[in-house]
Amino acid sequence: MGKVTNGKKLKLAVLISGGGSNLQAIIDACAQPTYPAEIVLVFSNQLDAAGLDRGRRAGIRAEAISHKGYPGGREAYDAAVSDLIEQSGADLVVLAGYLRLVSESFVTRWKDRLINIHPSLLPSFKGLNVHQKALDAGVKFAGCTVHYVVPEVDSGPIIAQAVVPVLPGDDAGKLAKRILKQEHRIYPQVIRWIADGRVSVDANGIVTVADAKTPETTDINPVLEPG
Repeated sequence: MGKVTNGKKLKLAVLISGGGSNLQAIIDACAQPTYPAEIVLVFSNQLDAAGLDRGRRAGIRAEAISHKGYPGGREAYDAAVSDLIEQSGADLVVLAGYLRLVSESFVTRWKDRLINIHPSLLPSFKGLNVHQKALDAGVKFAGCTVHYVVPEVDSGPIIAQAVVPVLPGDDAGKLAKRILKQEHRIYPQVIRWIADGRVSVDANGIVTVADAKTPETTDINPVLEPG
């Protein structure tokens, strides 16, 4: 697991495919003097991803390699991305709207150093179109999950979740917007926990956050008022 040592900050590589709103939340957190992590690389598989500009405006190295038609296919592409991440000196790889399935070899290379945020309360509603799936299932609560990445999609050890109500009249867009606000809250918090060395996973894949206090955990897993 990642951890700050000797006063050094945990180095992050943030992978995106689009606008990078979660990236911005992490950039904002890293701008705080006491935050124990820093972004050393923003990477995208989309050459025109708007999130690349977010990184550059913050003075962060931002790179893109298109996956389309990449010689050697997925494995070769992921090997090139891994090499780039390694060259950046990153300790932790943060998937933040990276809309591309990573290969098993990529997951293995970054085992225990690779996290993702998913817009549902896993293990429910894995994959894509999760907001509509939640509405179609008639659930009363939805939310988001930060988890370690394993080869099986959206199945890794759960680090933290935030809960939001599903309201009468919700459509997928309204629900997605409500959940996204919580994504922006919990992702920087989880990175802080990892940087502080507080996150551990047992043999059954259950995550423990050391010294977690009730106000801290209840604040990060709220049931919010409508709006």
